Amino acid sequence: MKLFFYLLVFLNLSNLSYSNTIFYLTKIPNLVIHDLSASNGVKYLKAEKSFRVGIVNNNVECEAANEKEINDNFNTIKDNFGKYEKNFLDKVNFKYVVLCKNLKVSNIKTAGVPNADVKTLIVDVKSDPRYFERSLHHELFHMIDDSYEDLFSYDTWKMFNKLEFNYAKCSTCSNRTDLSLIEDTEGFLTQYSMSTPSEDMAELFSFLMTDKKKITKISLKDKIVNKKLLFLKEEILKIDDKFKFE
Repeated sequence: MKLFFYLLVFLNLSNLSYSNTIFYLTKIPNLVIHDLSASNGVKYLKAEKSFRVGIVNNNVECEAANEKEINDNFNTIKDNFGKYEKNFLDKVNFKYVVLCKNLKVSNIKTAGVPNADVKTLIVDVKSDPRYFERSLHHELFHMIDDSYEDLFSYDTWKMFNKLEFNYAKCSTCSNRTDLSLIEDTEGFLTQYSMSTPSEDMAELFSFLMTDKKKITKISLKDKIVNKKLLFLKEEILKIDDKFKFE
């Protein structure tokens, strides 16, 4: 009986230690391990309870997803992040993926919240299935951008566009929210690309990592997209000259 008691205490202390370590690393409470088997070192964590975090008034919130909700999309998530080599992910400060649902920032629904400072990307496993895979690469690009701000010059990027075009002041400051591919691109792949330079880059990168053939075809017809594509590739290869696009 005493042996069972001591074993129970040991297991509880171990779980507490894991929880404390995860919180220390990610600054997100109520997380437990989901999967640690990725060959590129990505650690997948899941919310055991809902949480609120954020520098500004804990403005990031997400709910715990059940096992089925996570597993419905987990292979897709792991396969897409599996496209990246460990060496590259280390360079762009990407290590932890937090799985939850109904993710919001300041009450606005979002597919992901990146934080390169703690090497963590929060992913909504229930986000729009039409853009789910693209959203993973889109959010990862923001971590690339945040880690190498000197490479991805917004001023240089703006010069690729037509002179009369202006981005919005922020991604939530406009009604340019549609994520579907524009039929007549004219320099932009989606309406959301038109919101800010950062979102424009992230959208282009998301297509590049999920449908390289389509983007290559578009770039042959659209000179602006072609310039942006060449710039994006060139800067990413400065981070890792062995990087493989898609």
